[in-house]
Amino acid sequence: MTTPSGTVADAGQDNWLDRYAPDPIKPYGRLARWDRPIGFYLLFWPCAWGIGLAANANPAMGFGWWAAILMFVGAILMRGAGCTFNDVVDRDIDAQVARTRSRPIPSGQVTTRQAFAFLIAQALLAAIILVQFNAFTIAACIGSLVLVAIYPFMKRITWWPQLFLGLAFSFGALVGWSSQTGSLDWPPILAYVGTILWVIGYDTIYALQDIEDDALVGVKSTARLFGPNVRAVVAVLYAGAYVLWNAAALLAGTGVIFATLALGAAGLLAWQLGTLDIERPKNPFQRFYNNHYVGMILTLALLADWVW
Repeated sequence: MTTPSGTVADAGQDNWLDRYAPDPIKPYGRLARWDRPIGFYLLFWPCAWGIGLAANANPAMGFGWWAAILMFVGAILMRGAGCTFNDVVDRDIDAQVARTRSRPIPSGQVTTRQAFAFLIAQALLAAIILVQFNAFTIAACIGSLVLVAIYPFMKRITWWPQLFLGLAFSFGALVGWSSQTGSLDWPPILAYVGTILWVIGYDTIYALQDIEDDALVGVKSTARLFGPNVRAVVAVLYAGAYVLWNAAALLAGTGVIFATLALGAAGLLAWQLGTLDIERPKNPFQRFYNNHYVGMILTLALLADWVW
């Protein structure tokens, strides 16, 4: 897999970072995946769900728009910091995989020390966002950093690294709710568990892109673990996620509006599985990316039910 000088193989061609960013900024933007916003979208949507569930549980409190804005910015920073840390840890593995060997560290665009300094800068900015919230939410977010820190190592020791990604990436469902209430309850807990299943499912689809290289390098993943049963297992995961999301919404006080609009998300999940084709190079990534719209639909469904 060859790319123009400095670009990254798994980034979209002619993306905004490569076109418009100053040259000294580009390698750091690539480390943080600014050229691929899907990651911070998927990190943000569970935060919005938590806020939306809290709004439906207490309609007079309203939808936490300011919290949503802060969490969106925080998602960009924390996703960037997580990707930077992941690239530091995986720099030797990335050099052996066609899709990732053009990333900034293995391709020599930045040094490991420079990447680590950039990681610290992003974490400090995220800390400024974090202290705007209540003490319970701050403590929960700090606790989630353990999951972020261990995730890059999981592909070396377990067939379930996607589970650990799910534990970290789903945390927004808890902090979105707690940012509004200062505590936890069953709706965000059910949403959190459901989102973990969703993340395992969509990241398994994402991992199908690297299944051959992963086998050669010795990297473990649920895509390799599920093998020929990957479609069926992801279907079970998606179904479980959908049931738990609806249970969370019902406990939070939503009604027919959420249940009806959420069917759109179910339709997208079914489309992903029905059209998944590992033999077509871009097919798994397109199905993975489609989960951005799943997150958007569920957020709008919660918002619409609250407005009604």
